[in-house]
Amino acid sequence: MVLAAADDAGLTIDYLARESSCAVESGVAIAELVAAQIVAEPHPSSNGARPAAAASGWLSNGRRSPSGPAVAMKPRRWQPPSESAANRHSIFIDVELWNDQEGGRVYSCPFLAAVWQLARLGLLRANGLPLLQPQQWSAPWPTSWQALPGVIKLNHNASPFSAYSTLSVIAERFLPIEDAVRTVLSQIAVDGAAATQLASQAKGDKLRLAGTVVERIGYVFAPQEPWELTIEDRSVGRRSKAPRSAEPAH
Repeated sequence: MVLAAADDAGLTIDYLARESSCAVESGVAIAELVAAQIVAEPHPSSNGARPAAAASGWLSNGRRSPSGPAVAMKPRRWQPPSESAANRHSIFIDVELWNDQEGGRVYSCPFLAAVWQLARLGLLRANGLPLLQPQQWSAPWPTSWQALPGVIKLNHNASPFSAYSTLSVIAERFLPIEDAVRTVLSQIAVDGAAATQLASQAKGDKLRLAGTVVERIGYVFAPQEPWELTIEDRSVGRRSKAPRSAEPAH
């Protein structure tokens, strides 16, 4: 259905990926490996009262507003949350990475999207080997997404899957999620060997590689209501505008 819709729109899809594969793929607990790479920002006034992200499943970009039992007959003094790298005023973000349920750990959309960005940037490794690499698929399409590889290469002439930078075209309602993604990525210690290899390769390609992961990802946020796209009417050789209601994907 996805490929038929793309063909009707005159689009070519190079790769198709499952978000769930960013959690576990081919028996590898990918999200768990990335969680182990989190190096949370210590706030200057932190006192250890807040548990580590690995224990709480929450990651912030600063210090949340302190809370605790009030002393009897004494007014409680409120303190605001504060951003660690605030620019005059704080923008405090607290991201839920996962929650543990009876059926097991369920990872949040922002955390899985952060894993996806690491894969696209060639920074997702385990024992030196890249993870979430595209696979060809020649068998009939199964009835379950889980029966497919995590990333499928659909176009034999596609550019390499990993890139020096990424650009996501998504609806405006995903803006808070992507803000959370950037918070997570800013506190991930990427694989040192992978980072060195990419820097060397970029130098060989005479390209300037941004120093941080967050600087390598960009976005185009589209409105949720139907918008106009310029399309080419090949039958008469002219360009026209037509409304589109389809929501762009990552």
